[in-house]
Amino acid sequence: MSRPAESVTRSLWLDQALGSEEISDSVQAASGKTDADIVIVGGGFTGLWTALRLKEQEPALRVALLEADICGGGASGRNGGFVMSWWAKFLALEALCGTEEALWLARESEDAIREIGDFCGKHAPYAVFRQDGWLWTATSDKQLGAWEGTTERLDALRANPYVPLTREQVAERAGSLRHVGGVLEPAVATVHPGFLVRALRRRALALGVRIHEYSPVTAVTGKYRVTVNTSDAQITADKAVLATNAWSIREPEIRQAIVVASSDVVASAAVPDWLSRVGRNDGLAISDSRAMVHYYRTTSDGHLIFGKGGGSGLLAFGSRVGKRFDGHSSIPEKVERWMRWTYPDLPAGPLAADWTGPIDKSKSGLPLFGALSDRPNVLYAVGFSGDGVGPCALAGRIVASLALGREDRWARCGLVRPPERDFPPEPFRYVGGKFVRRAVARLDDENDRGRDGSWLTRKAASLAPVALSPTKLSE
Repeated sequence: MSRPAESVTRSLWLDQALGSEEISDSVQAASGKTDADIVIVGGGFTGLWTALRLKEQEPALRVALLEADICGGGASGRNGGFVMSWWAKFLALEALCGTEEALWLARESEDAIREIGDFCGKHAPYAVFRQDGWLWTATSDKQLGAWEGTTERLDALRANPYVPLTREQVAERAGSLRHVGGVLEPAVATVHPGFLVRALRRRALALGVRIHEYSPVTAVTGKYRVTVNTSDAQITADKAVLATNAWSIREPEIRQAIVVASSDVVASAAVPDWLSRVGRNDGLAISDSRAMVHYYRTTSDGHLIFGKGGGSGLLAFGSRVGKRFDGHSSIPEKVERWMRWTYPDLPAGPLAADWTGPIDKSKSGLPLFGALSDRPNVLYAVGFSGDGVGPCALAGRIVASLALGREDRWARCGLVRPPERDFPPEPFRYVGGKFVRRAVARLDDENDRGRDGSWLTRKAASLAPVALSPTKLSE
């Protein structure tokens, strides 16, 4: 089929990937009544990695994948392209899974980074996988030491991957004197997520996965034999996998365990000479230690990419993830101001792009996997909390083991757990979420001014889910 005309910018990443891609005629919208062994709902990193794991383990398996837009049209094509491990969230992992299991999962998440690099080398040469590390930094004195609880525990276990840096070293690596401290995790990488997600799609097609784009699912029914409906199709399968991330809040059982917030990203004009001058033409990933995190990196074609979590204040009400979470950012000027605050000497010029997207945030900042209690053959993978590019490769292993009925370590790992009532029902979750979000923003502002904030502000902000990395409050 030919590519439909698109009037809305999805992201710089996806626009670039689609601009150089030939759409396969084998990808069509779902229609009619068909059968499959396993049907996957969602064509992002989680759904595609799950499809690949299933076909690698059982090549004859009939796997169908349904995507409402195009593969990568959701968060997988709109993120910052950080390929991170779970070491930064080790304390949460240990609390959920115990020490031994947490160490195993953190090490596996680091191995997943290398696996994604190998995949890019074979199947996604334009994805610009660069393993130059991640700076976990402070951009105010009040943020200093946000990493210490994690690094001290990992030191005690003789498993600490973080390299301590002096204030001068952090500022030099970051290319800005705004950075007053931090540590480096060398194994973290950056990648062009648009090229990566579309390469996963091509690989899935090559292995025989039946992919249907522009096929929004309207219902998933059946307790033992599952039926997945779109407006024009009905697919009956042994099992279904919900790999829809933020859109998973449409399921009441899942909705109690996640909240959906926004993240907004801007791309500067191409400034390759400036990047060379400040030493920022590598693939280093950087984030600060705000609760409403700032995250940033450069691209191989000379842009500075800068994102802010939760800056727009958007929260999903009930089961609705609407158009406000799609397309252009509603606050590009605000995000650009923070980018220029962080890099005061960034050359003037119009933004090359801006976009927004939804984040499915769990209380712990870690995903959860399992089967719905009322439909045991419907599996879920949800709660990546803005950190899914790397962990989705592991998610595919966990979900594949669950779908195939394996009794292996993946299927038994501590992240396989039922959704719990971590957030109140509506309208209390929405009203309360707005209150907590304002407290978080106020506390970040107070910290920037060198103040602690009031007790009430700190207490309210501490109720927020864990961000990209733990803050002092979340630890």
